[in-house]
Amino acid sequence: MSASTGGERTSEARSRLLGTATRIFYAEGIHSVGVDRIVEEAHVTRATLYRHFKGKEELVLAYLQQADQGIRGQIEAVRAQGLPARDTVLAVSRTITQGIRSPGFRGCAFLNAAAEYPDPAHPVHQAVLAHRTWFLETAVDLLAQARCAAADAAGRHFVMLRDGAMAAGCLFDPALISDTFLHGVEGILPPR
Repeated sequence: MSASTGGERTSEARSRLLGTATRIFYAEGIHSVGVDRIVEEAHVTRATLYRHFKGKEELVLAYLQQADQGIRGQIEAVRAQGLPARDTVLAVSRTITQGIRSPGFRGCAFLNAAAEYPDPAHPVHQAVLAHRTWFLETAVDLLAQARCAAADAAGRHFVMLRDGAMAAGCLFDPALISDTFLHGVEGILPPR
């Protein structure tokens, strides 16, 4: 029953490892957390860790893949509502502010990982870039559907606003940052 891909069920031990790593990596940073701590807090053996992940790097990549899937799922859930395009952009933006306002918020997992893995050739950095490319393409697509005149530029603007909100949201009043972000998004969109 142990599997990390395909349609097979994921083992309980793998889920605990990934859940523990996700919680600690996000709260404390990736480099500051050792494998021994993850194993201890997940209540598994080191052998169990290596049965599911080749090493810490593969665990980090699984953490980022899970974060990526979560964000993709949020956006797809908004799209599935069948809202008008402008309202879809605003609804996606509100999901971002929900994250900013959530307890324990520490910014964007991808920006945090990029800061810890600055080498563009490193697999973790590559995973960050892949997610960010998808996110930018998604923003451009959503803004094009909302009839933004220069959707490419508007998409880049949206991503920069989001990045700023993610960075500021863990430093300042999350409600104020969220409101500022939403106001900025309104400024990108064509008037009603």
